[in-house]
This record gives sequence, C-alpha cells and structure tokens, in this order.
Amino acid sequence: MAKKGRSTVYNRISGPEKLKKVNPENIELEKDFLEYLISTDKAKTTLIQYEAILNIFWCWNLEFNNNIPFTDLTKRQIAKFQNHALNVWEWSPSRVRMVKAVCRSLENYILNILDDDYPNYKKIWDKIESPVNEPVREKSVFTLEELQSLLNYLVEKKEYMKSCFLSLSMNSGRRKSELPRFKVSYFDDKNLICNGALYKTPEKIVTKGRGSKGKLLYAYTLAKAFKPYYDLWMKEREKLGITSQWLFPQVHKSGKWVDEKIPISTIDSWAKSFSNFLGKAWYPHCLRHYFVTSLSEQNIPDNVIKDIVGWSSVALVDVYRDTDAEDTFEKYFDADGIKNVEKTSLKDL
Repeated sequence: MAKKGRSTVYNRISGPEKLKKVNPENIELEKDFLEYLISTDKAKTTLIQYEAILNIFWCWNLEFNNNIPFTDLTKRQIAKFQNHALNVWEWSPSRVRMVKAVCRSLENYILNILDDDYPNYKKIWDKIESPVNEPVREKSVFTLEELQSLLNYLVEKKEYMKSCFLSLSMNSGRRKSELPRFKVSYFDDKNLICNGALYKTPEKIVTKGRGSKGKLLYAYTLAKAFKPYYDLWMKEREKLGITSQWLFPQVHKSGKWVDEKIPISTIDSWAKSFSNFLGKAWYPHCLRHYFVTSLSEQNIPDNVIKDIVGWSSVALVDVYRDTDAEDTFEKYFDADGIKNVEKTSLKDL
C-alpha cells in the first residue's frame, strides 16, 4: 500500500473567546513586542506567525497554568508546557521548538528593551532542553509518472489553470507564496535563455527573506516541459475573455475574472483535490524537492542548481534532493567499475 505522505496534527487551541480571558498583562506585552518587531522591519508573515504562536501559548497558560504573567513563569512551568504540547496535543518536536523560539525572542525583548520595567527578570527559556528535532511524519515524494498522471487528469477534465499551475510548480520549484506572482508576460519568447531551455522572469519577484519586503530574485522555469500546459491555459483564457496580467487570476463568486492574483486559500483547496487524486499529501513545497531532485538526477551540477533556485549556499541542494545514496551510486558505478557519465544540458530537460 502506498504511503500517504505527511499530515499535520491540528488542534483548536486558541480562539476569540479564550483570548478574551487571557491575562491582560500578557496581551499588552505581546502588543508591545509585535510593535517593536514592526520597527525592526520584520516581514508581515513573520508577525502573523509570532502572534498566532503567542496566542496558543497564552491559551495554554490560561487553561493549565493559572493564567499567570509571562514574566512570572518558572522553568518547571515551561517544562510542563513542553510535555503537554508533545504528549497531549501530539505536536512534532519542530513545532514545539518553534514556539519556544518565539518565546525566547519575547524574553530577549524583555531583557534588552523592558529591563527598566522588569529589573529582576532572569533568562529561563534556554534552561529547558528542547525535544530532539527528528521528523515525525514522512514527507511526500512524487515520481514524474505520478505527477504526469495528475496532469493528464486535469487536462482531460479541462481544468487548464490547475494543470498550468501544477506544471509551473514542477518546472520552477517556486514556493507556494511565489507561484501566484508570475505574470503572463513572463513566458514571452524574448524571455527564453540558454538556447530556449529556460524562461527567466524579466523582473525580480518577491521571495522569502529577511525584512518586510522579502528577497528579490529572478525566477527560472524549464520551458520544454512547461510550455504545453501554459499554451492550453492561454487558449482557455482567451475563450473566457480573461485579460488579467497575472498568470493565475482570481475569479469572484459572481463568475467575473478580475486582475488580482489567486489567494493562498485557492492553492490550499487545489492541494486537497490533488492529494485525493494522488492518494497521498500533495503540497507545493514537495515540488520544490521534486524540481531539485529532477535536476540532480539529470547530472546538473549542484552549483548550477543552487543558482537556478536562488540559494546562497550549495548545501541546500542536499537538503532538497530526495535521492537515496545508493541510487546516486548507480549513476557512476556498474559491474565494470566507474561509468563515464556525461553532464546534461538544460536544453535537454
């Protein structure tokens, strides 16, 4: 039986009614902390994440720790929270570590900025050993055959925008938040490079990075594999009278297409339907792994893969490469010893 791939344990921990009962001192501390982060140009997504994490901690503190002020927490109580998250909520070690990292940031804010208000506060969050950060769920790894079957299904159902989106994800390796930022004009022939092997965006797109504006990078897409699905979607757009600059525009409930990018919620909805078809969890980031693995299996050098994806370190190629060591060995060794392996050109992909 095929493995389902990763899934996440979700718990209804925080909510408006619970947050109304949270210690006002903690809510005020959170507000001051987030305002400070804004002043340091933290990304909006980071602020949203920090707020959500702190709200979860406040609600645990409300229900299981007498709603005490953050500044009065003891090491024993932090250990109690960690145990509850791991064994009651069944969180992964990485999720527990994330919450503790945010709380340590809040602690540093108190020590460095609010030291006059809390002169007796002592650093304690580092005193509690975190759980070993081992993966507790298997990531979803897809073969070309699996993804091609999904592409064929989407085309058969005339769901051309979805097939174009899936193909772009497979052939560019971009993150979920980056895929909606592609424009129709990016796939003009004048933007082809490397003898037509790659589309290069004529402008930099916003990617994940430090600061409220993120990092700006050129994005690359393998042209040969992507173009058929792009063409199908362009013909469908013409039939529908879509004139939006965005490759994946938003359609309102009225049925009217507007010049706005599809929201992340739409991608999440597509991900569920893709997962149902494939029989295991599909999520855009798994195709970032797929893209890197595909390039590596075609003998594209790691430093070239690094530059295509836009990483600063070649070490990340190993992180995203879903290839067993022995599978890699087979490319270079056979019964006669060492094989003569030729490097693959991007235009062959």
